Amino acid sequence: MSTDLAWFVERYPLSMSEEDRAALLAGKQAFEEHRNQTEEIFLPSWQPDVVHGFKPGYGLYRSQAQAVKLLHQRKNLLLGDSVGFGKTFVALGGLMGSPYLPAAVVVQPHLATQWVNEFVSPYTYMSAHIIEGRKPYDLPSANLYIFKYSNISGWVDVAAESYFKGVVFDEVQEGRTGMASDKGSAMRVFANHAQLRLALSATPIFNYGSEIWNIMQYVDPSLLGDWDEFVREWCRMGPGGKWLVSDPQALGSYLRESQVFLRRVRQGRKVNRLVIEVDFDEDIARTAEDRAKSLAMRVVTGSFGESGQAARELDALARRITGVAKARSVAAYVRMLIADGRKVILAGWHRDCYDIWLDEMKDFNPILYTGSENAKQKDKAKNAFINGDANPLIMSLRSGAGLDGLQKVCSTVVIGELDWSPMIYEQLFGRVDRPGQPEEEITAIFCVANDGSDPTVTSVNSVKRDQARGITDPDAAVEIIHSDETHIQQLAKRYLGR
Repeated sequence: MSTDLAWFVERYPLSMSEEDRAALLAGKQAFEEHRNQTEEIFLPSWQPDVVHGFKPGYGLYRSQAQAVKLLHQRKNLLLGDSVGFGKTFVALGGLMGSPYLPAAVVVQPHLATQWVNEFVSPYTYMSAHIIEGRKPYDLPSANLYIFKYSNISGWVDVAAESYFKGVVFDEVQEGRTGMASDKGSAMRVFANHAQLRLALSATPIFNYGSEIWNIMQYVDPSLLGDWDEFVREWCRMGPGGKWLVSDPQALGSYLRESQVFLRRVRQGRKVNRLVIEVDFDEDIARTAEDRAKSLAMRVVTGSFGESGQAARELDALARRITGVAKARSVAAYVRMLIADGRKVILAGWHRDCYDIWLDEMKDFNPILYTGSENAKQKDKAKNAFINGDANPLIMSLRSGAGLDGLQKVCSTVVIGELDWSPMIYEQLFGRVDRPGQPEEEITAIFCVANDGSDPTVTSVNSVKRDQARGITDPDAAVEIIHSDETHIQQLAKRYLGR
């Protein structure tokens, strides 16, 4: 702000006291010095510091060391590196041997054991304890305390005592609804009482760009001002009363120039995105027609509260019926892929669809990785899929963020049900498009019906994708979607030949 004001008064001179002028120029000088120090980190001549705490033979890559240095200089950072850059190692490197221990690491429930068993224990000398339950208890001595987003709300009193000197929010998009949720409120308490704040996510924006305000409350609450200031400066009202960012590229550039957002994009494998039209069972859709009409009437004629509730119920009903109406066609398509020797991740949302898929492909031994399975069951499903004991892996659209290991055996993802957030798909592709993937190309197949909710969801996704891409990658060229049906056509011919 000092720098902006100094720029302004050079062009439009204002009278001020010498004390105020000195404060203004001092702020400008401090900003420029900090900017110069930060920019040095990304010069070819920069040499990273030695990080102590990794076990022999392990350390940070240059890009990871740059992120650690920026984090230590700024004390708060949103790290949006794409999958494969090692955001987890940045978190470990930023904490080990630092004055920011003990630290709280907040992860999605299915990733707690992965953090400890696949990262902390094998690569570092730090000790870690996984928090069990929402009810506080006497904590054992440890460097890292691994919380789950599902239990942090019970530990806000402990966090408010500034016990945790640092905090890491893995997959920070979990807090995108802000203070409207218990976990969002708890994240704010953890962040406010920590000296070092690091948020990790390759997809920090899942829906409309205004979500970035909530995300920044866990990183640097002062940067975007309060909510009213943010929407006045950056947003416009969109359909359905949603706040859309007016110029996503400008906001993305501002976050980078403020050095609070760092993102490096890995030039990974091509993702071959194919849209396959599948059959829609109109008889199934007809069974819900009366209920849908009733809800639609309430949306149009009801009071504000009734209309909103009816809209949510209508959305849920339409998506569930659409998923069920095309479920058997989706299963038949996946069977063709498996018969060709592929291991497949099949993504959906509704239990009704899972049941149909499980029955239609029971001879292949499908297995579930959804919100209904606990951490142990999910680990078992992951291992069964990797070891060849199960296929396909039926994964909930929102259950696999951060999961590692599937890329060793799988390069094909089928979207059996659509999601309102296009970033969900990017997370799914990231399960197989990561280091250790032997194939040169990832195949992502969207099974879409020309009826039900699919056409509407598809159109909304395009708007949200533009919002997210503008903020996270403001300098990127227009995205060219790679779609080559040649391999699928050959697969279909082989299948018909058999």
